Amino acid sequence: MLDQIKKFINPSQNSSLILAGNYQSKHLPTLWLLGKTGAGKTSLIKSIAGLDELIIGNGFMPCTPTSTAYEYPRDKPIMRFLDTRGLAEANYDPSADISELEKSAHALIVIMKADDPEQSAVLSVLTKLKHKLKHLIVIHSAVLQLSPDDRERHQRFNEAQLSKVWGSEFISVGVDFDTGNGTVYNFDEMICAISTELPVVGLMLHDQEHRSIEAQNFHRLKKEILWYCGCASASDLVPLVGIVSVPSIQAKMLQSLANQYGVVWNKKTFTEFIASIGGSFALQYSSKHGLRQLMKIIPGYGQTVGAVAASTLSFASSYALARAACYYFYNKSKNQPVSQKALQAMFYEGLKQSKQVGGDDKT
Repeated sequence: MLDQIKKFINPSQNSSLILAGNYQSKHLPTLWLLGKTGAGKTSLIKSIAGLDELIIGNGFMPCTPTSTAYEYPRDKPIMRFLDTRGLAEANYDPSADISELEKSAHALIVIMKADDPEQSAVLSVLTKLKHKLKHLIVIHSAVLQLSPDDRERHQRFNEAQLSKVWGSEFISVGVDFDTGNGTVYNFDEMICAISTELPVVGLMLHDQEHRSIEAQNFHRLKKEILWYCGCASASDLVPLVGIVSVPSIQAKMLQSLANQYGVVWNKKTFTEFIASIGGSFALQYSSKHGLRQLMKIIPGYGQTVGAVAASTLSFASSYALARAACYYFYNKSKNQPVSQKALQAMFYEGLKQSKQVGGDDKT
């Protein structure tokens, strides 16, 4: 048992995180953006990533013969934007792009300016995709440049064109990226629509306004946390690998988080944290919510589950664990006591926040 704990405390001794990180980078959740030049694809990325257009533009790299990709964040990416080029070309073949997207959970987004009825290039591509992709999100951009009546009329016209080609229901949102005050018109509605197909977007942007310094610290670390959660999830897609890799990745995540708060991560800290959250509580909620893989972090409780189920459970359990750990490390760094009830509440909050991702078989 002691040897197992020592291995847990020193996750650098194994390569699980590196292997999982490499696997995840090839299977990042992807937003596939279709639209004419100037429709607002870069502005959509900017609004989600919070970066300026110059940085985004420099970050695009060739992905397939007909598309470029931007991974965000650049150092530890948790999602990818795929921008298809050459939509006006009559011989555009989306098969390479579809193959790329089939590697990951994905959402297809069509962006069109509300006052632009000439969408033949976009419609041509959708004709080739309608039997291969199930879900579609339509973003009407620059809607504030039109009067309310004209806006509704133009959106109805473009949606009618799409309906004839797509043949099934789709989500539609009218936005404007150029409001003059740095905000995006209908931003929340747009994020809600995108999150239905790519839940990690909603999770990444959840709770932008924080009620406490502790919550602010957690939000500051959220991108790093999501990267570790994605690595844990990705490793569990490979049969039998997750039994070893998930607890190692979670251990590395806890070590990194402890360092962020100036807390020494060792056997004593690990033991105190597990005791503080309560082993029986963790077992109860891991069973109740189907998050059995949480127990992999405690030596002796590892078990094998189906690859897809294990993947989603590993993401949710890792996120919940991180939420509780950040609360614990914050208070420990302030020499403040942490009640078991408060720590369990943070763990449960993490479960609720990750529910969309964990319950959607996507990461």
